[in-house]
Amino acid sequence: MSSVAPPVSSSVSGSAASLIGPSVPQRSATKDSPIATVQPWMRWTLVAAGIYNLVWGGVAILAPRLSFELIGMELPRYLEFWQCIGMIVGVYGIGYLAAATDPIRHWPITLVGLLGKVFGPIGFAEALWSGKLPLAFGWNIITNDLIWWLPFTAILLAAWKARGVSGE
Repeated sequence: MSSVAPPVSSSVSGSAASLIGPSVPQRSATKDSPIATVQPWMRWTLVAAGIYNLVWGGVAILAPRLSFELIGMELPRYLEFWQCIGMIVGVYGIGYLAAATDPIRHWPITLVGLLGKVFGPIGFAEALWSGKLPLAFGWNIITNDLIWWLPFTAILLAAWKARGVSGE
C-alpha cells in the first residue's frame, strides 16, 4: 500500500511541514507583515537572553554551590533542587534562541519567559519578607528577571500590534 504525501506550501520545509500540514499561510515581507515588524534589537535581546540563561543554567548545574558561596549564604539542604532550577533556566535559554529567529511569530515563548520573570521576583519578595532568603540573593533577581522586563514587554507589544489586535 503506497501513500502519497500531501502538497506542501513553499513557506514550510522538511519535517516541519509534516507536523503543521500544508495549510500554513505564506507571509510576504510587506510593511504590515509581522516579518517586516521585527527589529534587530528584538533578535539581539532574545539571543542575549538565550546565551545568558544557558550560561547561568550551566553554572547552577555544574557548580551549584557557587551562587550561594559568592554571597556568603548557607547552602541549601538539597543542591539538586538548585540544579533543577538551572536546568529549567537553561531550557528557557534554548527557547529564547529559537524565538530570536522570528520574535513576532514566536511571541508565546517570550510571554512565558516574561511571566517567569515577573513571578520570580514576587516569590523572592515573599521569601525576603519572611526571612527565608537574604537581600544579597536579590542580585539573581536583577540579572535573571528585572533587566528583561522592558525589552520582553516591547517585543510582546510589537507582536500584539503585528497581529492587528490593537484595533488600529
